[in-house]
Amino acid sequence: MSRDRMMGAIILAGSIVGIVVYGWLLYVYSILVLQVTAFLAVAAMLGILAWIGWTMATTPPPAPLEMASKPLSTDTSAAAADQK
Repeated sequence: MSRDRMMGAIILAGSIVGIVVYGWLLYVYSILVLQVTAFLAVAAMLGILAWIGWTMATTPPPAPLEMASKPLSTDTSAAAADQK
């Protein structure tokens, strides 16, 4: 078996074991497991929001784009000569 397939099989088996263990815990300690699960879900979401806020608050703004030192050419004499 290749390394990727082995890792995939381990992740699959671990996920199935996790589902079974979580189901058993819900059956035995239902209220406590639901409370812990809800807390971890809310804490994870608020942690992500805090990380986004921290990043936005501490990242310096980008440098402004500056116009070219020379303005674009507005010479229309060649175009006017072509029309004649």
